[in-house]
Formats: sequence, C-alpha cells, structure tokens
Amino acid sequence: MATHGRCMCGAVEFTVEGELRDVVNCHCHRCRRWSGHYWAASAASSDDLRIADDGTLAWFSPADGVEYGFCRTCGSSLFWRLADRPDLVSVSAGCLDQPTGLRTKAQIWMSEHGDYHAPLSGLIEHDHD
Repeated sequence: MATHGRCMCGAVEFTVEGELRDVVNCHCHRCRRWSGHYWAASAASSDDLRIADDGTLAWFSPADGVEYGFCRTCGSSLFWRLADRPDLVSVSAGCLDQPTGLRTKAQIWMSEHGDYHAPLSGLIEHDHD
C-alpha cells in the first residue's frame, strides 16, 4: 500500500511505496527550530520514496552529514536525512495524508526538550548526549 504526502501548497508531493516506521518525536534543538516544536517523523527506505516537485524542494544542511528537506514556496518541513545513511529518509508525519495507521512510539533527545511543555508519558525515551 502506498502512502501519499505533500507540502502545504502542494508544490512538493511524495509517495512512499513501502513500509513507514512508526513515529518518533525528536526534541533536539535543530528539530525544534526546524518545526517550531518537536519534530514528529516517520521513516522509510529511500528506494520507496517517490518525490514529485516543480523545483521547489530544497535541502538545508546545518551541520556536516545532516540535511533537512523543505518546500521553497510554502516553507513546509518535509524530510530529514543523514549522509552516511542514504538508504533511509525521515518523513514529516504531519505531511502525510490521513489515515496513516501510524502510532507515536518514542521520543528522543529528551535532554533538549523545550521547557514550555511536559514530555508525553508512556513513550519509549532515548536520550542522546
């Protein structure tokens, strides 16, 4: 089964033609700035991801080996990837068409979570220092 997603303006559309990982909420300082809160992301094999855009998909690299994909037109945060893991791409859960069938399973980088909210309870927690 394929899962479809898109940016807010529709200039970047994508389809995942394979399995999506359940959602992980990342609380690191980069993802918080990237999304405006924690970043809720699924992930898929790069081979399963089909992206259609009219030249508006752009990639930003805030540090060596890390890239964030976004729409130049509307600014939607869409993707995240590591240079040393070209086989995997993280996909913004909020950009996926409903119903996704996904569940939030974990939260990471808890040492950097925003002080304005309480972390969700009942999730697996991983902290990376």
